[in-house]
Amino acid sequence: MVAWGMRRALLADCHLGQAQGDGPRFAAALQQLLADGVGELVLGGDVFRTLVGFPRFWNREILAGLEQLAALRQRGVRVVWVEGNRDFFLDSPAMDRFRDRFVRSYGFAAGGRRFLVEHGDLVNTEDRRYLLWRALSKSRLARAFAQLLPKTVALGIVGSTERALLQTNFSYRRALPEQQLQKRARAHFAAGVDVVFWGHFHKRWRFVEGSREAHVLPPWLETGCVVYIEGDGTILWPEEADQLVDKGEGFCYQAQEMAR
Repeated sequence: MVAWGMRRALLADCHLGQAQGDGPRFAAALQQLLADGVGELVLGGDVFRTLVGFPRFWNREILAGLEQLAALRQRGVRVVWVEGNRDFFLDSPAMDRFRDRFVRSYGFAAGGRRFLVEHGDLVNTEDRRYLLWRALSKSRLARAFAQLLPKTVALGIVGSTERALLQTNFSYRRALPEQQLQKRARAHFAAGVDVVFWGHFHKRWRFVEGSREAHVLPPWLETGCVVYIEGDGTILWPEEADQLVDKGEGFCYQAQEMAR
């Protein structure tokens, strides 16, 4: 578990390439991190609409977003990338310029508190259709196959993968799996974790048990939500850090008030 005093920024579910103008918004958000003295950016998964860690799968939009992350690293900000359901084989050496670490989960300590970040797509163990699809699409066989594909075929597969994702693991849009989230949170609490963050579900959610807490982050795609974790362990939500990109919906505010 990483532990040193710095300001961290956490965001999830950017889905870059999905919404018009999201590239410039993302670039502006990264510049704001520099202005705010952030030392580490933790990406909670699904930064792009779909990202495969081999250059033959990258289009112009993907390259632009990756170069923004490379520039951030050149300015001294550490980039930790937590694997999302739309992230494939990002441990590839081709990704080394764009992130410091690529992990399934990321733990760190701040102010005597232990934090854990996961994407969240593995929380719902009852979604067997998705779990099977995930295991197959991220298998060694799929990786080997992806490395052999011509670029034109590879880009076509990215499009078909995006369509497949629309058909799987989206039951949370009907109902958040709160029992599964609480079960997973309690397992982490029992292991000594104080604060858990997930993305993936695209709905703000909060669970508190004693001094420990678990959160589902609002998606950056719709809300511009960036959460700051100070070196002393303080968590600053957008309304406290004044970092919310105003979409006219008040997503982060309203849902947080409902959760309290």
